[in-house]
Amino acid sequence: MAPKGDNVVVSNMKLEKLLSMKGGKGEGSYANNSQAQALHARSMLHLLEEALDSVQLNSPDVPFVVVDLGCSCGSNTIYIIDVIIKHMIKRYESSGYDPPEFSAFFSDLPSNDFNTLFQLLPPLANNGGSSMEECLASNGHRSYFAAGVPGSFYRRLFPARSIDVFHSAFSLHWLSQMPETVLDRRSKAYNKGRVFIHGANESTANAYKKQFQTDLAGFLRARSIEMKRGGSMFLVCLGRTSVDPSDQGGAGLLFGTHFQDAWDDLVQEGLISSEKRDNFNIPVYAPSLQDFKEVVEADGSFTINKLEVFKGGSPLVVSRPDDATEVGRALANSCRSVSGVLVDAHIGDKLSEELFLRVELRGTTHAKELLEQLQFFHIVASLSFA
Repeated sequence: MAPKGDNVVVSNMKLEKLLSMKGGKGEGSYANNSQAQALHARSMLHLLEEALDSVQLNSPDVPFVVVDLGCSCGSNTIYIIDVIIKHMIKRYESSGYDPPEFSAFFSDLPSNDFNTLFQLLPPLANNGGSSMEECLASNGHRSYFAAGVPGSFYRRLFPARSIDVFHSAFSLHWLSQMPETVLDRRSKAYNKGRVFIHGANESTANAYKKQFQTDLAGFLRARSIEMKRGGSMFLVCLGRTSVDPSDQGGAGLLFGTHFQDAWDDLVQEGLISSEKRDNFNIPVYAPSLQDFKEVVEADGSFTINKLEVFKGGSPLVVSRPDDATEVGRALANSCRSVSGVLVDAHIGDKLSEELFLRVELRGTTHAKELLEQLQFFHIVASLSFA
């Protein structure tokens, strides 16, 4: 384990108790900085609907249960649940069945801002006291019963054989923990001078890869118990096209360049020690298609209907691409919305402000380059449980 500095070493804490997207509705919140995820999700709707077409239709007397794993606290999860349920209603009706009642579980770590999410939920049609047909006909209302489920999706969350559809987008690249060797100064995998895997040595990269594959194996093992026979799972996570795990593609450009340089600035200015920087690592791994496929095949519980790399586009959504200041602010807010909670806990709110200010300034200086080069690729997996 890495030696402790003056403040909390976030990397050594249980991430499950701390990790979350930035809550609330402020400028740096996930709710206000997840437009790119929304655009990327919409571009993959046809793949989601293909996956839903493989789901076995059960008796309308049995509730149909949908889960979004890693739901976070913005409106994207609500939109996706709505898409899934509407598609399944069409499938039931086209097969000559009345739709069943629907139940949706929104699941994320206990540190997630569920309050903001629940405030975004539309009301249940007619307070849930009417028939499903009346619920479905109500505009601006939801046609499903909703609940939040706190906990890590790398372990069991639901009763056996209880879920029809699992959905998870932009979450599985988050590791359950930092590999201990990456934090150990005596180890070859010690990630000295870096806050992310991008550009790291082979030992560090392999430690990240091993942790990702261990986590994914646990995820699949849990879902294979919880899913109903004939159920389906649609998974999207950051991916990469390079065979080299230290080349993290878009994630590398997001966390391994200007974000990294901002940490180096704090060290050079004497605001933090180099040890404090080295004890912080972003617990993200963008797998290759092969990294992902090896784990699914080793588990053996799921049939692979589709497994591909999908070009998602830029994580930066700006209204004025020629405005370098807006691009810089978008970069800082994008980094902050997903890593701000960890940074705050590691160096405190005041230094966190200094860090992201430097990210913004560097992003402003390199605005044109960022818009041209910062592109995300995603691993898209459609899996069935026979």
